[in-house]
Amino acid sequence: MLVLNNTSAQPLAFLLTGIPGLRAVQVWISIPFCLLYAIALAGNSMILLVVLHEQSLHEPMYYFLSMLSATDLSLSLCTLCTTLGVFWFEAREINLNACIAQMFFLHGFTFMESGVLLAMAFDRFVAICDPLRYTTILTNARIAQIGVSMAIRNVAVMLPVVLWVKRLSFCSSMVLSHSYCYHVDLIQLSCTDNRINSILGLFALFSTTGFDCPCILLSYVLIIRSVLSIASLEGRQKAFNTCISHISAVAIFYIPLISLSLVHRYGHSAPPFVHTIMANIFLLIPPVLNSIIYSVKTKQIKKAIIKALIQKRFQI
Repeated sequence: MLVLNNTSAQPLAFLLTGIPGLRAVQVWISIPFCLLYAIALAGNSMILLVVLHEQSLHEPMYYFLSMLSATDLSLSLCTLCTTLGVFWFEAREINLNACIAQMFFLHGFTFMESGVLLAMAFDRFVAICDPLRYTTILTNARIAQIGVSMAIRNVAVMLPVVLWVKRLSFCSSMVLSHSYCYHVDLIQLSCTDNRINSILGLFALFSTTGFDCPCILLSYVLIIRSVLSIASLEGRQKAFNTCISHISAVAIFYIPLISLSLVHRYGHSAPPFVHTIMANIFLLIPPVLNSIIYSVKTKQIKKAIIKALIQKRFQI
């Protein structure tokens, strides 16, 4: 059996996989994926631009929204080249260093999205439960500190994962299960003991999304308790309406994540293409739907986008 490691003279290369069993129609299947990528890139770029240029949107809620859009944009770009390259040109080969880099950014931005959703939950908690201190608690400096701390957390949990992957040796089977590099997928190809890699991967998961999800749930328990104490029905509805977009974003992120985990764990009888399509959709659903939901449901963002489009039209 051929065993290769990162120090071998022969460069390590892996083969990405499109959609198993549907190779003949991959080009046609790529059309909806391409459309989803286009919506994700255009929608999140538009939100970033309007928050940047519209003075009335320079508030904590919209700063966090711009962080979410930047994360979704980055998450889409992480897999765009390899996924469409496999679907369109059968460009399946990827070397180990490029694979590890993609894995680092892919998981890093996924964890970043979880952190941003937690920050947005904190924003809604302060706005509803302690509105008089909202501007003093969520200052620009504190928002910047939250953003930097999330980035540092992601680098801190992902760096050991990456370093231990580089220590692995790989067998002659170098075919990955997806059109991008995924940590669990990569370490399963190793010939050497990968228990430490599995432990580091689980630690990264539980110290990010595993911590963020209960905190988001707790914040909404406190929000609901505070909202129910409001005397008027109109006041309660108004308070709940400010949370709808964020609740949708949380559901859009965590439900596919949990569903994908369940399919990997219990769906062994499902055809291989089901796992692959679900994995690709999981990465695209949050960037696509978040941009749509916030553009439609948030009045200020909707007005700013319409204003920007009208101005662009008149300039043309």
